[in-house]
Amino acid sequence: MEVTAKQIAERLNGEIEGDPEVKVSSVARIESAKPGTLAFYGNPKYEKYFYTTKASVLLISKSFNPSSNISSTLIRVDDVYMAVASMLDLFASLKSSHRKGRSFRASISWKSKVGKGSYVGPGAVIEKGAKIGKGCQIYPLAFVGENVILGDNTILYSGVKIYSECVIGQNCIIHSNAVIGADGFGFVPLPEGSYKKIQQTGNVIIEDNCEIGANTTIDRASIGSTIIRRGVKLDNLIQVAHNSEVGENTVIAAQTGISGSVKIGKNCMFGGQVGLAGHISIANNTSIGAQAGIMSTIKEEGKSFLGSPAMDAKEFLRAYSIFRKLHKR
Repeated sequence: MEVTAKQIAERLNGEIEGDPEVKVSSVARIESAKPGTLAFYGNPKYEKYFYTTKASVLLISKSFNPSSNISSTLIRVDDVYMAVASMLDLFASLKSSHRKGRSFRASISWKSKVGKGSYVGPGAVIEKGAKIGKGCQIYPLAFVGENVILGDNTILYSGVKIYSECVIGQNCIIHSNAVIGADGFGFVPLPEGSYKKIQQTGNVIIEDNCEIGANTTIDRASIGSTIIRRGVKLDNLIQVAHNSEVGENTVIAAQTGISGSVKIGKNCMFGGQVGLAGHISIANNTSIGAQAGIMSTIKEEGKSFLGSPAMDAKEFLRAYSIFRKLHKR
């Protein structure tokens, strides 16, 4: 399906410069865009592509002043990245393949409940006591354990495993091969050198509007619940250990490891490969750079940290500027 520049501008409350009737059918990167596509310019590093792009329509900031004219129709918006997100939503909805029905090759316990308008694909398993909300999408080979609750319009992609007793909210997306509710890593050392397993009797609770990346693992609590609060976004390959809690609207990049009983505040941002020691707390609005190691509680809100062991980002940069020159002394 195609949309015109005029329709895009109306959707984004933008200002058109150029042909309002030009049509586009998809979104592309500015450096590789072709005629019939919509691209965007928001980062100065890509300015050289602004003058050579072949995109039919280009989203730009209202404050940007080009040094020469281009052939693309321009739509000026207040926030380029928010505008792009809105357009990606639009094109995704146009291509949406919301499925319904239950495959005869799925295994669905007669003691479970599957909501109206849901889809259960081939090879998927839904065990007894599970409650699946309305409009859910359970792709092939996904597993939903006993007494699991799945909120309305939640998506489980192929290979997702939800262990027994876990609770998933509404409008969540869990990507392929994520494991929710596996046992936490709990063992007691015995005198002869072996280990006795500590039974993990809790569950995992994921609140509404969360997204869990592929191959991410969230362990069940030993007692109580491991909790992922509303709006959290976890990248691929993340480990969340037992009894931890991740606060609302926190975003965490790939390969981060969160030890047991960690409490993370609201609106935090973690880069890739961050490591958190166990039994610590992270204040609201904390930013942690990639590969940082957090060894102790962060109490002050709104601070940024770098390094391993981590320190205040400004202090780290000052220290690093000295460190990198030591060989010259």
